[in-house]
Amino acid sequence: MNNEILKISSKSNPNAVAGAIAGMIKEKGRVEMQAIGAGALNQSMKAVAVARSYVAASGIDLVCVPAFCIVKVEGEDKTGMKIIVKEAK
Repeated sequence: MNNEILKISSKSNPNAVAGAIAGMIKEKGRVEMQAIGAGALNQSMKAVAVARSYVAASGIDLVCVPAFCIVKVEGEDKTGMKIIVKEAK
């Protein structure tokens, strides 16, 4: 199981996140991201779209599996989105 989680904010650079996604996909075959709020989720989806183009040259296609998650932020529980990105089989 992948213990590294990419935590995405509304200020995350989609191109930088896409590079991290592509690297983790090539290394481990999957990556998990967490996003809290609409802006963070938007940046996450942009990053996945860009990452698809990064790995396409290697013959890899990506799929996303979204789910809700609870994240502790400053001692408070927040509902966020967990996005698992993995190779399409």
